[in-house]
Amino acid sequence: QVQLVESGGGLVQAGGSLRLSCATSGRTFGSYGMGWFRQAPGKERDFVASITWSGGNTYYTDSVKGRFTISRDNAKNTVYLQMNSLGPEDTAIYYCAARLRGTVATASSVNYWGQGTQVTVSS
Repeated sequence: QVQLVESGGGLVQAGGSLRLSCATSGRTFGSYGMGWFRQAPGKERDFVASITWSGGNTYYTDSVKGRFTISRDNAKNTVYLQMNSLGPEDTAIYYCAARLRGTVATASSVNYWGQGTQVTVSS
């Protein structure tokens, strides 16, 4: 079993930045592909970014490319999402996700979810 705990969400002005963290426990962190999803009220939970178990490859949805950066620190069992140039369209609950022996790509591929952290961007 894997537990994921997000932190770092909050309220930020448009154009500002936040860094989300996801601390993991339960299994060897390096065995999991990690990712982030987000869900706005009344909308589906959508893919944002992912990083392979090796950390060698990253993937982003088009709307965040050039603004968001996903990274991982296996020594700390933590994955990060650095979010820059935030806009109101980024307002959502952000969920950390993990997949054993694979890459996080879709919600159906996720084995474990965090509880979510709220990100609100004011205009």
